[in-house]
Amino acid sequence: MLKPSLQEIQRLAKDKHNENKKYFDKLKKKAPKNIDYVMQELHDAEFKRTDCLQCANCCKTTGPLFTTADIERIAKHFRQKPQQFIDQYLRIDEDNDYVLKSVPCTFLDHENYCMIYDVRPKACREFPHTDRKKFQQISNLTLKNVAICPAAYNIVEEMKKKMPL
Repeated sequence: MLKPSLQEIQRLAKDKHNENKKYFDKLKKKAPKNIDYVMQELHDAEFKRTDCLQCANCCKTTGPLFTTADIERIAKHFRQKPQQFIDQYLRIDEDNDYVLKSVPCTFLDHENYCMIYDVRPKACREFPHTDRKKFQQISNLTLKNVAICPAAYNIVEEMKKKMPL
């Protein structure tokens, strides 16, 4: 299986963007009945081969959305009030969501470990969202993630082979 480097992934994702967009447009119109099962299988197989600590590109280039529950949980971890955590680390983006003030992620250490791993945001726990139920509903997010995450890229390439439309 192709294992693109981080340097290659953006170029490959850009080259395949139109192909992937057409595929996902068809998928939205008529998703196979077994899509959730197939995606779980592809996701699990890829993450048996992939060590996120070797990459951490998601943490280096994008920031997660922070839900109210995330903010409360992480603030408690730091023994802060939620508003203190917000003031110190977050800003409100153009969609009115709480996001990090800057990337790379404040909580990523020099060895690609997350310093708040046990209490990390839901968006981080679920990234790259390739095992999500009703996967076809998040195609726009997936198109973005294949340019960020080598595992997501590989999963989508395998998906197109396993479920040709």
